[in-house]
Amino acid sequence: MELTDFDADRRLLDLPGTSMVIFTSQGCAACRYARQRLPHLGLPVDRVVWIDAQENSGLVQRYEVFHLPALFVVQNGEFFGALHTSLAPADLCQALTEALARAPEELP
Repeated sequence: MELTDFDADRRLLDLPGTSMVIFTSQGCAACRYARQRLPHLGLPVDRVVWIDAQENSGLVQRYEVFHLPALFVVQNGEFFGALHTSLAPADLCQALTEALARAPEELP
């Protein structure tokens, strides 16, 4: 699923379950790797949501994205923050578990 500056807020608030939101860019090698691998890792999320950082500068600013790929977690319309981890499956699963244990915040 792809989101933009125009529809991200409404859709993230309305989506049930857990969404991993990932900011990427075409010129980023790690982003290309993430796009190829993450959808097939069997992560404990209901969906992976992609945001093109080059095309959606409003979201980049609001989420305070400084490096790519940037990963965030939203569950049932609640924001659980950034995932600061490698793209290894075990590390991602642990980071997701830790993020969902935190108190939720409002979407940026």
